[in-house]
Amino acid sequence: MPAWTDQLRFAYQPVVNLATGSVAALEILARPEDGAVDVLASAHRCPDLDAELAALAVRSAAHQETLLPLHVNVFAATVAELPGLTSLGKAVHEVGRRPWEITLDIGGPFTHVPHRSLLEAVAALRDEGYRICADGVGDGDLPLRLLGDLAPDLVKLDASLCAGLDSDRGRRAAVAAMRQLCDQVGGLLAIEGVETERQYAAARDAGVQLAQGYLFGPPARRPAADIYLPAVHPPAVSGPAAPYGPPAGPPVAQFLQPAALLPMSASAGTVRSHLTGFPAVSGVLLVDTDGVPVRAIDRDRFLLSLSGRYGHALYADRPALRLADRPRTVGAEATAWQVLDVIAEGDRDRTGDDVAVVDERGRCMGVVHLADILRALAESRVEEAARLNPLTRLPGSDAVNGEVDRRIAEGRTFALSWLDVDGFKQVNDGAGFAAGDELIRSVGRVLAEVAAGEPAARVGHIGGDDFLVLAEPERLGPFAEALLDTAWSAGGLPVTLSLATVVCPPGSVTGHRQAAAALAPLKKAAKALAGASWVLGGPGSERTEVRRGAAVPVSPPTGPAYGSPAGQEGVRARG
Repeated sequence: MPAWTDQLRFAYQPVVNLATGSVAALEILARPEDGAVDVLASAHRCPDLDAELAALAVRSAAHQETLLPLHVNVFAATVAELPGLTSLGKAVHEVGRRPWEITLDIGGPFTHVPHRSLLEAVAALRDEGYRICADGVGDGDLPLRLLGDLAPDLVKLDASLCAGLDSDRGRRAAVAAMRQLCDQVGGLLAIEGVETERQYAAARDAGVQLAQGYLFGPPARRPAADIYLPAVHPPAVSGPAAPYGPPAGPPVAQFLQPAALLPMSASAGTVRSHLTGFPAVSGVLLVDTDGVPVRAIDRDRFLLSLSGRYGHALYADRPALRLADRPRTVGAEATAWQVLDVIAEGDRDRTGDDVAVVDERGRCMGVVHLADILRALAESRVEEAARLNPLTRLPGSDAVNGEVDRRIAEGRTFALSWLDVDGFKQVNDGAGFAAGDELIRSVGRVLAEVAAGEPAARVGHIGGDDFLVLAEPERLGPFAEALLDTAWSAGGLPVTLSLATVVCPPGSVTGHRQAAAALAPLKKAAKALAGASWVLGGPGSERTEVRRGAAVPVSPPTGPAYGSPAGQEGVRARG
């Protein structure tokens, strides 16, 4: 009777980095032959068999001579019951792979798996260097609490979420929310089942960073690095807007590429064979036994050294360390701008070298290419410029509204304020449009300066003389002092500002629209006060607190055209 391993074949499907358009890894998929015993069903019931299947997948990939990182599937029960996955670790060592080149796609069911055992086993695997992926999220039984506790390096959404993603607002919202979760735990977001260009565009717009599917390339018996990638304009970088102070830039993890790693003892001849055998490899990192980069070899400089006169005779059989440079590294939490800082501080002849990305222990997670970083920063600058008000260079209401919705989703108390100029039409009519524009620019500059010193604050220019301010309730003072205690003028005419603030505790509003609606009556109340004014209130409450300004007395009647109707009392609102 043939062994079950003889009735099993493996297929390889590319995992595509949507930011760089390159293949980031290969997922190994077990494919039983027709008529063979259902090995996958047996592995579901038997952790030992599941672990052996994962080890066999790694050995199978070794015969394909691929340098790409691998995704290996294991059940959650296997990880919990077999801490360390000894058989997998043995296979990784035997084929010359390193744990940090392997991502474990941990799939359900999770219902009957002891969560503490699973979390302890995952922590141990992380210590060895394996990357952790929560697989099949969105169509399984993985609780959100457990997902948060796992803090996976990668969250892979089930293909069922991708179906209809281009037309279903609910699914797009779910994917976008999962991207926010990934940003909070420091992981990347992937999705399976991308089959159409519309799904591809929708996935990118929702913030997906890695993807698989027949659109890029179907599972194949031999690994494929050539994929189909539609031409789609990249979406704006997701995450909170930060238009003040040094630019944050997109996270470097979005541009991570596989690294070619060799031990420090590798000879120059071995490195040369590696580079000539894999033309797409731009360089090699020499690492110690823990996977920490010790030296970096640039492809062009290395091959030029060996191709010179006597170069091969001098170096081929000697350690490659002699032709290597110190590696340039950044942490996994670095941004694209920080990568540029590292490059700028180095030698000019190394400007185009790859930069290694390392984890908290210094182990190599991959490399980033300068071209990818420059392209992304240029695109983000163009997109950012398109979203800024041309007069003040402040973002519009969308940026502030998006941050309001994020804080509502996180259950945070926030204060949203509406600021405008009193009688702005009269300012333009009396002092001219140029003076009015300069006044708006000045107010915008002050807002930006104050917000630069308040990390949790966001400001936006809605248009005309209307501005939005989002801040922590206890941090409104600096804005009020800078805006309301200043003697503003336009063309020599004195001008005052009005500020209306709604403080929203958790659960008081469901979205930015409700928060904006709660601001409307407060703005009206602020306009009814004399001088620089500030009125504060809460959603659904008629009670207001006047922090600046005084009531405007009603002028006595002077005639039918200008008088108030008999018996009218109150104050006159300002424009």
